[in-house]
Amino acid sequence: MSDCARDCLRRRLSSVSTQSSRPDPFTLVSSNLSNLRSSLLTLLRSGHPALTEITEYYFLHPSKQIRPLLVLLLSQATNGLGSQWERKLDESRTQEREGGCLDAPLTRPDVLNDWNPNFPTYTREFKNSFELDAIKWENKTRSSTQQEAITTSNTPKLPLILPTQTRLAQILEMIHTASLLHDDVIDASPLRRGNPSAPFAFGKKLSVLGGDFILGRASGALARLGDVEVTELIASILANLVDGEILQVKKGGRMRREDAWNSYLQKTYLKTASLMAKGARAAVVLGGCKEGDIVREIAYAYGRNLGIAFQLVDDVMDYESASSDMGKPGGADLQLGLATGPALYAREEHPEMGELIQRKFEKEGDVERARDFIRRSSGVQRTRVLAQEYADKAKEVIQSLPDSEAKVALEVLTERVVGRKS
Repeated sequence: MSDCARDCLRRRLSSVSTQSSRPDPFTLVSSNLSNLRSSLLTLLRSGHPALTEITEYYFLHPSKQIRPLLVLLLSQATNGLGSQWERKLDESRTQEREGGCLDAPLTRPDVLNDWNPNFPTYTREFKNSFELDAIKWENKTRSSTQQEAITTSNTPKLPLILPTQTRLAQILEMIHTASLLHDDVIDASPLRRGNPSAPFAFGKKLSVLGGDFILGRASGALARLGDVEVTELIASILANLVDGEILQVKKGGRMRREDAWNSYLQKTYLKTASLMAKGARAAVVLGGCKEGDIVREIAYAYGRNLGIAFQLVDDVMDYESASSDMGKPGGADLQLGLATGPALYAREEHPEMGELIQRKFEKEGDVERARDFIRRSSGVQRTRVLAQEYADKAKEVIQSLPDSEAKVALEVLTERVVGRKS
């Protein structure tokens, strides 16, 4: 075992000894996560039962929820630090006093929703002509209960997490799930989280349409956050996902070691880390951090490093026995023609691997030969060490944040990411 690997192992063993005395990331925001997931399903309602079924399919199966967890913990750790925090808090209080809700559409509901049986009071059937005396918007009317609450309480409870930040966490989960629907079509993956993938359960066409529908719902929710910069950040995530997919599927060719690694890490950022990095930055922007506030840079750096570490561990697990728990066969990346960290490291120890990588393991027997080269190399172990380095950097960049349970939970999260086996 190399010195670097030994240091990595010592850090992991050391973290285990102190883990019990530190807050569990999921426990700290468990109620938020529970409400987030249950209310998220209401955003996915469709007038077509089959579309509703497929859009909810992946949400109803267990998931790691690391993306919403990241947003919620960073919000708790940084709210109050931004120079515009008081303004954001006042906006939240004003919205609460006036009965505002992030579920209330900006456009009149009967125009926005078209015909949808799930919103019977907000929509019209197409068989009826559309008259000017449109359906009244019930959300505009303040109830007597709300009015009484306003007059009896002028000091709403200080929220640790703003409603807009919770909605952002939902939007990120929606974008991630939409990308899974599309990825499983592109990769022809039969399984997802140990269950039949959506394309195998519903067909490719409905899976693509389901992913598009979720992105549409996410876009509507994003508009209601009312922050132009956050909209720009999240829109760029969608572009990154497409860029990353194109980079992943393009034809191979002769490439120097450095170029191969740069391409791999770039793809890792675009397809995985971008959502975490820009989602983290968007969370603190919603918490009142404007340009010049160092917290914005901390959030982005933490999310970027954590995201790359997360994907590196995913790539490791593709070659470990535990990969079967992920619901896909071991070595699936090789079968897709993908040279991830373990394969690139194996190339350094077995030069013959280079030719297989260049032709994307297309010839008969290439996948089996590549698996053997990786098994006889230290590629898997070295990729875990690299993931640890990124996780350590993520932990390092948040040290300047004020001490809090949420900050410690973010540290624990980095350790969970690199220590996971599934």
